[in-house]
Amino acid sequence: PLETHNRGIITVAGMLRDAGMEVVLMGNARAEQIIKVAVQEFADVVGISSYCGGELALGDELLTMAEREGIRDHTVFILGGIFPPKDAPKLKEIGFSATFPPSATREEITSSIKSAIAARSLG
Repeated sequence: PLETHNRGIITVAGMLRDAGMEVVLMGNARAEQIIKVAVQEFADVVGISSYCGGELALGDELLTMAEREGIRDHTVFILGGIFPPKDAPKLKEIGFSATFPPSATREEITSSIKSAIAARSLG
């Protein structure tokens, strides 16, 4: 099922633009659509928002498709939204560089993304 809550992602997109990042806001999209756009846009980062509790399965599907398309190793993947705190380590285990609960601050989000991009560039 597609996620229908979008207030958080719109807020975060604005914060990232204010921090000088280019943002392609897709709205509700399936994993294959997200990866297709990431490839077309030469994305440094792919961020998804989850509120429905399927972040582990959907995240794994997204990362598997990224691997298939050859972008997983040089793209940073992040996830934000409402998810059980116990899922954050699991999300990092499957390949997300950072996860952000609703309490994450602008500084935490932007600095984590910049650090993850820098680490990917060095690795």
